[in-house]
Amino acid sequence: MIIGLTGSIASGKSTVSDMLKALNYPIIDADVVARVVVEKGTKTLETIKEVFGEEVISEDGSLNREKLGSIIFSTPQKRKQLNDIIHPAIRVEMIRQKEELLKDGHPTIVMDIPLLFESKLQSYVDKILVVTVTEETQLHRLMARNNYSLEEAKARIQSQLPLSIKEKGADAVIYNNETLQSTEEQLKKILDSWVC
Repeated sequence: MIIGLTGSIASGKSTVSDMLKALNYPIIDADVVARVVVEKGTKTLETIKEVFGEEVISEDGSLNREKLGSIIFSTPQKRKQLNDIIHPAIRVEMIRQKEELLKDGHPTIVMDIPLLFESKLQSYVDKILVVTVTEETQLHRLMARNNYSLEEAKARIQSQLPLSIKEKGADAVIYNNETLQSTEEQLKKILDSWVC
């Protein structure tokens, strides 16, 4: 079974991913894969440089994430351009990792994909697990974690699909507003019902 784990920024998806790791589930993390596909010398990084210019490349030849982030967060069209470059490369690498894990005999694999719905990757997984929080909690966590102003935090949250829409597309939802223990109990209950 392939479980698609998703949520939104500051919803606690990484916390749930860590819990799954602790339970010995193999995780394919789209964020990690996204860094791998834009490493120095990759075709993807070369394409990003062609589209966005030298300014998004650091002196050491690596991607200047901050610079690129400042360009794409304020311009939806630029964000789409970047996604059109990066997403196909991420998909190819995630599928490669999945095939490897299946070959190694893992019966259950977790694909940790923050933009599962935005990237329309539902068909890549058998079950979708959404980690959610109230809007207020999400906003406060993001401001505290990243030192964002209210406007910056709202802009980041609004760049993703609302959690309420993701919840509707889920096979199961973890409500991550309470304690870690509560989150873990919800996770284990869901796994018990899914994994025989």
